[in-house]
Amino acid sequence: MDQQGARRRTLVTGAGGFIGHHLVKFLKAQGQWVRAVDVKKPEFEPSLADEFLLDDMRSIRTCERATTGIQDVYALAADMGGIGYISANHASLARNNVLMNANTLEASQSAGIERYLYTSSACVYPGFRQHNEKLKALKESDAIPADPEKGYGWEKLFAEQLVTYYHEDYGLDARIVRLHNIYGPLATYEGGREKAPAAICKKVAEAEDRSTIEVWGDGRQTRSFCYIDDCVDGLLRVMDSGYRQPINIGSEEIVTVDKLVDMVCRIAGKSLEKSHDQAKPQGVRGRNSDNTLVRQMLQWEPKTPLQSGLARTYRWIWSELEQRGRTKPPAPIQLVAR
Repeated sequence: MDQQGARRRTLVTGAGGFIGHHLVKFLKAQGQWVRAVDVKKPEFEPSLADEFLLDDMRSIRTCERATTGIQDVYALAADMGGIGYISANHASLARNNVLMNANTLEASQSAGIERYLYTSSACVYPGFRQHNEKLKALKESDAIPADPEKGYGWEKLFAEQLVTYYHEDYGLDARIVRLHNIYGPLATYEGGREKAPAAICKKVAEAEDRSTIEVWGDGRQTRSFCYIDDCVDGLLRVMDSGYRQPINIGSEEIVTVDKLVDMVCRIAGKSLEKSHDQAKPQGVRGRNSDNTLVRQMLQWEPKTPLQSGLARTYRWIWSELEQRGRTKPPAPIQLVAR
């Protein structure tokens, strides 16, 4: 709702994806009218959007149709995936995302959109600040001088600049959010685009107790992971804030990949050995979000501890796999109780 109590008309691009689908649900719970657009519908449950355009945001005509009659745009559409996917598809990722972002911006500016939010990524941060698992957390000013991840990271950094130019040249009221490793239920967990928490939950759920699972890298690389509900709350706060500089949305609870595996094993009630495959892509050595700015500007802090968020995620992935006869006991305690 706006200040006069009227329903705002909101567009969510990439609404067939994990974060976009959750965002639509939150916006509907707030009473907003939501148009969704994506090349695919959500994978695991129907969208709650008032209107869902099944179309390609690389087309300017699609973007023009999508932004007609809209007040707010959440620009989440992206060709992306886990480290294996983004490491193997630099050209196509950069091309597809440049087209989507440029066309969405142009259509939004032409349509007179009132508020625009672009979701960038921690992949924009320089590699030289992430070559050691013990380096300091990444603050927003660290992005320049630039050395982002190949393909996806370079495109995201360019898109941030393009959003800024549309604000400076055309007056588009725009915000930029840098997301850090978002996870939770309804995220894809297989097929090549899955992120580390979902991939590990799947491996553990399918593994025999006291067996071995494969872990990419040496297991000592560090990351922080932000639960989906906290992420969406952060997006809504940034949109309402009017803050127009890039801002992190992530967690400061840093863990090694090996510790992440151990946490999932404890949740699952399994004792598993790790087989490290250092030939597989593992990304930067250390990445963590510095939330100093978002705390100061928005009083935002993630509320979900990693252990709690992983437990919810594991239970959901277990349920999905159990329906296909692919899990190995024991079942999560909450599912046994049912």
